[in-house]
Amino acid sequence: MRFERVKLEAFKNDMAMYRPINFMSGDVEKAYEGIKIPVRKTKYSAGYDVCTPVDVVLPSGQRRVIPTGIKAVFNEDEMESWHLQMYVRSSVGIKDGVVLTNGTGVIDPDYFMGENDGDMMLALLNTSDKLVKYKAGDRICQAVFVLHGITSDDNASGDRTGGIGSTN
Repeated sequence: MRFERVKLEAFKNDMAMYRPINFMSGDVEKAYEGIKIPVRKTKYSAGYDVCTPVDVVLPSGQRRVIPTGIKAVFNEDEMESWHLQMYVRSSVGIKDGVVLTNGTGVIDPDYFMGENDGDMMLALLNTSDKLVKYKAGDRICQAVFVLHGITSDDNASGDRTGGIGSTN
């Protein structure tokens, strides 16, 4: 398992689709160059810190989808037993009142094979009564690799054909 930047073209497409900020094409390329690969800050940390590649402004009660420009890549032998879970950092949730709109993000091990090159999105919701701002490079979420089981009678044989929501 490892983290990589998505392809520039995928990042541009995701930024155009979700438009987390007003930008010009040069701004997207600058944001792309500044993408930080997630790292753990201490040797006993479970989570890898995920940063926003762009400035984010979240008015009270508003939601924004932020492309991170990062994908989780799984080796073939890891794909049946591992996935990635995304959580907001405690400081983001407790101090700022910002949550992930889906509670916990689950990144399937074949997500990086989808049409958006596996760009891990942060769907943030401001539940507080104040305006919340983050700067490009701020640590927003943490990503945790998790083992999962599969039932003995499982017979799933489909292949991923797209990005978010593509498995219906």
